[in-house]
Amino acid sequence: MSSRLDQPVNPTEDHILGPVDAPITLVEYGGYACPHCRAANDRIAEVRNQLGERLRYVFRHRPIPGNEVGRRAAELVERIRDPDDFWDAHVALMSRSAVLVEDDVHAVGLEHDVDDSEEAAARAKARVEADERSARASGVTLTPTFFINNRRFDGPWDESAFADAMLGTLGHRVRTAALEFAAWAPSAGFLLLLASVLAIVLVNSAVGPSFNWFWEQPFGISFGDAGFYMPVRDWINDGLLTLFFLVVGLEIKREFTVGHLASRRSAALPIAAAIGGMAVPALSYVLIIPDGSWAHGWGVPMATDTAFAVALIAMMGRRVPVELRIFLTAAAIVDDIGAIIVVAAFYSGDLRLDYLSAAIAVTAALAVLNQSRIYRTSPYLILGAVLWACVHAGGLHATLAGVILAIFIPTRPPPDFKALYLQADAILSNEASHGGEVLRRGPSESALRELDAIHDRLESPADRLLRNAGPRSSYIVLPVFALANAGVAISSEVLQGREVLLAAIVAGLAIGKPLGMLLLSALAVSLGIAVKPQEYSWRQLLGAGTLAGIGFTMSLFIAAQAFPVPDDFSAAKIGVFAASVFSAVAGVMVLWNAKSPPREDFQ
Repeated sequence: MSSRLDQPVNPTEDHILGPVDAPITLVEYGGYACPHCRAANDRIAEVRNQLGERLRYVFRHRPIPGNEVGRRAAELVERIRDPDDFWDAHVALMSRSAVLVEDDVHAVGLEHDVDDSEEAAARAKARVEADERSARASGVTLTPTFFINNRRFDGPWDESAFADAMLGTLGHRVRTAALEFAAWAPSAGFLLLLASVLAIVLVNSAVGPSFNWFWEQPFGISFGDAGFYMPVRDWINDGLLTLFFLVVGLEIKREFTVGHLASRRSAALPIAAAIGGMAVPALSYVLIIPDGSWAHGWGVPMATDTAFAVALIAMMGRRVPVELRIFLTAAAIVDDIGAIIVVAAFYSGDLRLDYLSAAIAVTAALAVLNQSRIYRTSPYLILGAVLWACVHAGGLHATLAGVILAIFIPTRPPPDFKALYLQADAILSNEASHGGEVLRRGPSESALRELDAIHDRLESPADRLLRNAGPRSSYIVLPVFALANAGVAISSEVLQGREVLLAAIVAGLAIGKPLGMLLLSALAVSLGIAVKPQEYSWRQLLGAGTLAGIGFTMSLFIAAQAFPVPDDFSAAKIGVFAASVFSAVAGVMVLWNAKSPPREDFQ
């Protein structure tokens, strides 16, 4: 959805109140039959009183679809002969009665000089339709929608919020900038890249020793003589990254329940591609490094970094079909499942059955909560923390606790939106009726509790947790992980004698990934197991497979477990970086001029 005004204000065409050159412009898309527009009209008057000549207010029509009374009102004000009378008619239609009815339109028409000619009616209809097209182009889906200096305002309609937005207070500017950055599709990948580059620069600068020293410092808690301490880097890799795995688990759960992997037909192709994209890189690594201390690193080239790969596809915009982005995202989800299994089975420490038994007991408790339909997230998060401690002490990688927790965070059937809307409307109407009473300010506590209950019902705990934890994973956890792990000293000494290791990782990610995804996809289609959508070509699928060679986050994570020797880990990081850069450039080159096939080419 667009957050910018599509059509700039035209002083000769738009309906404007205030100086043409005012520094602040407020554009409203609204309709006369819209009750919310009628309510917001008083707020606009208050803001105009506060800002005076600094504000230019513009009204554009966006009648409620299907409401003929509202449409006739909009066309009526456009047929008034004297443009100066527009605002008198506008205010009358907005405030004449609680709900706009046909009598209001008729009465306002009698009070003004209206042109009843067919030509005037055609012009009025065209003007309203032009405003409606502008509303659609600007991403308007409800009324009223406001734009302040060409940027959509998504805050509340009270006088204070309007004034903060218009005056550009520091808090509003920071919030707006953060929301716009998050709305930019490649933002998560960009932030991850920035953190990685910063880590490399710092490691290779004069502060490099201090930078590395910081991540190795022990940190923890103590109880008398007992205590639990880990280096800061381990807290990030074993603790903070659990949030990332929780988000991955929730995304996997969503994809297999209501997403692109919910049906066999839609899931078959990305599943086949992901299996090929994991098996062929691992096999190529094993063929290059058959034995020795490096043989355990075959899991490094298996992983795909979803944030980077999808960000690059998003940056290419319409050059890449939406269906291809869906395919790559679904394949990356399956890839994450494979990476989780690989980490659990092959990259964990010595197992402690006593702690693992406790972890099983906690998991059973999570299952009981789920089956009991406990929809509060706090009990799950408390047990999740206990599960993390048990998994960590049991020898498995602690981040797996995030995946297990995600499995048991409950979902539930969609709510009855109509019933909830009517309930909320009744509560708000009742509270509004007491608004003018003496010594009565704001809604009552009971009303707030009821509204909170409705809000909680609108969204399942799994969806709510994903909505809240997802941005924190993308914009905090992953950049911090990259800052702690991506730093590598670039020197010939690191690579000396490790050329084979470098070649195995680069070959697996840059060649094995796209080759495996393409071959298994083609095999699945030829066997009738899967169907390739008509919207993208095999060349475009190869381009997506090439982008999947961007390993990064999970590849670095597995490399940290596979290579305990620091220099080996450094060489592996260089290999992952080199393969990721090559895959990014090659993937963009393949997709840039690739054309989608005619629809009849593929069945």
